[in-house]
Amino acid sequence: MTATPSSSCHARVAPPPVGLGLWKIERARTAGLVEEAIRTGYRHLDAAADYGNEAEAGAGIRAALGAGVCRRDELWVTSKLWNTYHHPHHVRPAAERSLRDLGVERLDLYLVHFPIALRYVPFEERYPAGWIHDPHAAAPRMEMVRVPLAETWGAMEELVSAGLVRHIGVCNYGTALLRDLLAQARIPPAVLQVELHPLLAQEPLLRFCREQGIAVTAFSPLGAPSYLPLGMARAEESLLEHPVVVEAARGVGRTPAQVLLRWGVQRGTGVIPKTSRRERLAENLALFDFTLPAESMAAISALDRQRRFNDPGVFCEAAFGTFCPIYD
Repeated sequence: MTATPSSSCHARVAPPPVGLGLWKIERARTAGLVEEAIRTGYRHLDAAADYGNEAEAGAGIRAALGAGVCRRDELWVTSKLWNTYHHPHHVRPAAERSLRDLGVERLDLYLVHFPIALRYVPFEERYPAGWIHDPHAAAPRMEMVRVPLAETWGAMEELVSAGLVRHIGVCNYGTALLRDLLAQARIPPAVLQVELHPLLAQEPLLRFCREQGIAVTAFSPLGAPSYLPLGMARAEESLLEHPVVVEAARGVGRTPAQVLLRWGVQRGTGVIPKTSRRERLAENLALFDFTLPAESMAAISALDRQRRFNDPGVFCEAAFGTFCPIYD
């Protein structure tokens, strides 16, 4: 049985608007940083199997809960299904592995990480599996498999029915894939997580999600910084030094980073900035005792250049020997 949801027929899920993104946080620092984030006031943790630090994040969660900082039901924990586990037979074991590593009985949100199905890699062979199927091959590369996204989604729905996750959603989907998913889903996606920042404002996608009652979470909400060390962004693309952002920050007496995050929150999206620096935790969370004036919002939005830093159509060929575009 299929359903065609609209904003009038299912309630919008609202994860806490600011979360800690765990991508690229070193394993040795993850447990302490997660515990400190929860003590600072974070109630939203954005994890993924592919990040390779879920067990350490789980240790941080246990430490904070054990110290009585908050209750489990006050904490929103997200994880993501990796590309190698798209076959329906592999979805539940992948979710159960994340549950075990994170030390929780149920995930608040489980997302399909990319609309890309890769050949299965058993846990005992390599975990996280990464992008390349056989790193020891003469020509290491990704190995695609033909698993329909609808079949993966059906297995995701079963996780909700089994009580393993509260909500399910997707990452890195555009409007066409969302329309197809909504046309056949028994449980519509609660959340879309995509790259969003002033250089990639994605207003049509946001409007579509608002109309469909799908919450949107922005990854890389600061833009270039996470990608500079990877050679995927240029120093001059940093928004933290952009005159428009600096001027807006001066006007409200905040840092450029806070202005960029507030721009996202004020648009109605969640934001999950990554930081490995404890002093930045409080700064990134302090977004709710000021607002940006309309002229600042408009000026920042006008910086949109449709500049995508995290694009499999670019990095998969460069790093993994496989041309794999997912955006037109």
